[in-house]
Amino acid sequence: MFRIRQIYDDVLPVNKQAIQQVQEILRGHFSALPADEIDSLAEKLRNPFKQQFRSVLFVAEQQPGQIAGFGLLLHEPELRFCFLDFIAAARAMTGRGIGGALYLRVRKEAMHLGSEGLFFECLPDDPAECPDPAVLKDNIARMRFYERFGVRPIVNTAYQKPIRPQQRCLPFLMYDDLGHGAPLRRDFARRVVRAILERKYARLCPAEYVQEVVESFRDDPVCLRSPQYRSPAAPLSTRVIQRDDVISFVYNEQHFIHHVKDRGYVEAPVRIKSILEEIQPTGLFQAVPPRTYPERFIRAVHDGDFVSYLRRTCSGVPSDRSVYPYVFPIRNNTRPPKDLSIRAGYYCIDTFTPLNGNAYLAAKRAVDCTLTAADEIIEGRRLAYALVRPPGHHAERRAYGGFCYFNNAAVAAQHFSTYGRVAIVDLDYHHGNGQQEIFYERSDVLTTSIHGHPNFAYPYFNGFANERGAMSGLGFNVNVPLPERIDSAQYREALEKVLNIVVPFRPDFLIVALGLDTAKGDPTGTWMLGGADFEWNGRRIGSLKLPTLVVQEGGYRTRTLGSNARRFFQGLFAEITQ
Repeated sequence: MFRIRQIYDDVLPVNKQAIQQVQEILRGHFSALPADEIDSLAEKLRNPFKQQFRSVLFVAEQQPGQIAGFGLLLHEPELRFCFLDFIAAARAMTGRGIGGALYLRVRKEAMHLGSEGLFFECLPDDPAECPDPAVLKDNIARMRFYERFGVRPIVNTAYQKPIRPQQRCLPFLMYDDLGHGAPLRRDFARRVVRAILERKYARLCPAEYVQEVVESFRDDPVCLRSPQYRSPAAPLSTRVIQRDDVISFVYNEQHFIHHVKDRGYVEAPVRIKSILEEIQPTGLFQAVPPRTYPERFIRAVHDGDFVSYLRRTCSGVPSDRSVYPYVFPIRNNTRPPKDLSIRAGYYCIDTFTPLNGNAYLAAKRAVDCTLTAADEIIEGRRLAYALVRPPGHHAERRAYGGFCYFNNAAVAAQHFSTYGRVAIVDLDYHHGNGQQEIFYERSDVLTTSIHGHPNFAYPYFNGFANERGAMSGLGFNVNVPLPERIDSAQYREALEKVLNIVVPFRPDFLIVALGLDTAKGDPTGTWMLGGADFEWNGRRIGSLKLPTLVVQEGGYRTRTLGSNARRFFQGLFAEITQ
């Protein structure tokens, strides 16, 4: 079994290692390839149009970190074609269906990109052109496989004309119409061939040679060779997992143990059920079981005494009781109240977030799920979703509240920060005071929040526009407080403002704290966003093309909660994978 995934850059260690292995395969299979072309692979991915093509790299992994093969696709968006530059398996993995599976994947990508055709080169299957029996056998096998998809060599042109007289066994230019069924028009083919020769082979092909080859395409439509092979190609292995075209989905299966049945407590287990029922049938999600992480990940963003207090207090609360803060002593680090129930007010910011026997366990499992989703991103996934409750974005370094105990998004951001720069976009109706307080003096994590103005919206004491960070973090905290009543246009304007700050920050990772309480009719909000708005929000965020972790926060109108989540992810997925 092997997995196929897309490599976007060399930021992550796992991707850097994958690119290095791809370069080794290139050196082994294509010894005549200039060393600088191999060495520049990572740069091509980081700067996609530097060579006038967008490079798209797919790798087949036999297991994480072990590359079995790769395919490198070049995309020309203006001319609307793709060129398959390389496709190869590692020496020890040839003959195992990897090349075929990779071709299917790049073909699918070319179709997804709206290309009118996929072009590539294939060595000839004619004994007169290729006298080496072993090479000829491989060429015939490839031609037979490609013909299965209607792919045939272009003929009646000078594409195979040698640049130097001694050259032999020169490749055909192959054409895959990607199922369109339309003939290959001469003018389109000429533009494609000119782009290939002038860009990919600029150092080899003189201008007069390029012009001669381009003008040799005289037939309209362009002629393709008649089919040569009638026997079907060998079926591909079914043990191939496409990792890049689904969303890693981690679900807190222990969320239901935290069920506060007190009247008016809207953060209920039915929230998760409502979302699951809508997103699971879409086919966009691949479930990943949550892993268990040590408590040190939580203590990296939360005060150790605070974490210990939550664990000890929750373990001592009877199963039929909830402890609500009712005394809020002045914060004196040296003399906290001795009674654990009274001390709740020492750590809590409100009167409606209880401690009970399962609050710590559910919150810890939410962190485990979020870190599992974060590690999916670190291991190469482009998009992951932590569907968790209790939420987390109101939890500060040494305080809980707003239904939140541990700050899931902040724990993930801290984890990501060891690999690169992180941006958090908080879309909850309420201010993300937890992320702001935790990262307020740091410049490696950009915290942003769009929310109801604290003059009328919880948590009331944070979220003002002039809170911009401090010390080295000055300028790296952005709040966009909005009026009590807004329309779609106002919200979109606010999101554009935030994303226009995120882009120049050049983050390596994006975390979306997804609050769906901005929806019409939510019992904790006053705004009127509908399904179309959530889909637009997802598309706009996805257009950044960043490795993105979505962490579930608020959203309490269960009638529309699931459909709004579905619309958001459909928009996000459509753009981030485009």
